[in-house]
Amino acid sequence: MTDTPDLGPAVDALRAGRMVVYPTETLYALGARALSAPAVASVATVKGRDPSSPIAVIASDVAMAEGLLLDPPSAARRLMMRFWPGPLTLVLPARPSLPAELTAEGAIGVRVSAHPIARALAAAVGEPLTATSANPTGAAPPDQLEAARAYFGARVSAYVDGGALAGGSPSTVVSVGADAVHVVRSGAVPIEAIRDALGSIPITLPEHH
Repeated sequence: MTDTPDLGPAVDALRAGRMVVYPTETLYALGARALSAPAVASVATVKGRDPSSPIAVIASDVAMAEGLLLDPPSAARRLMMRFWPGPLTLVLPARPSLPAELTAEGAIGVRVSAHPIARALAAAVGEPLTATSANPTGAAPPDQLEAARAYFGARVSAYVDGGALAGGSPSTVVSVGADAVHVVRSGAVPIEAIRDALGSIPITLPEHH
């Protein structure tokens, strides 16, 4: 896209605790302020999301992402340096004060998106945004804005047009512990690239891989 859309209405909606749909480097996402428990709860409700399934977030930069975390392992920092901004979600130990819908077993999934609009929105609001795909649970994730609008209509306050997105693979999801790295979901970042970035650090793969 050559034209940058007006982000003002979306920023205003987010600051007011409402939901927006915005583009990422993979698919359109359903966004709300990730540090607002009521806003995050509204995302889970609109999606019909299983409460046990955590909602990942997008940060504007590494510093914002680290504000959610408890001392990321060195392997995580290595992956951040190599793949952020980009479609790699890292599952890392979370600060205990975060909304419950964002975490599972004390961890949160976070990435810095390669899409400039996603980063600009998070930067303008001053906190991470929920990054779950903009579709009801079980429906096809949208790579066109109108598909997201058809799903949610007026329940979402602002729709940010990023044109037709790449679609295809969602972000790769990698859980990083102190001495264990596990690929939770294969996606846009190839597993071999992750293996290369980690060097001698062993990784385990999804059971279905």
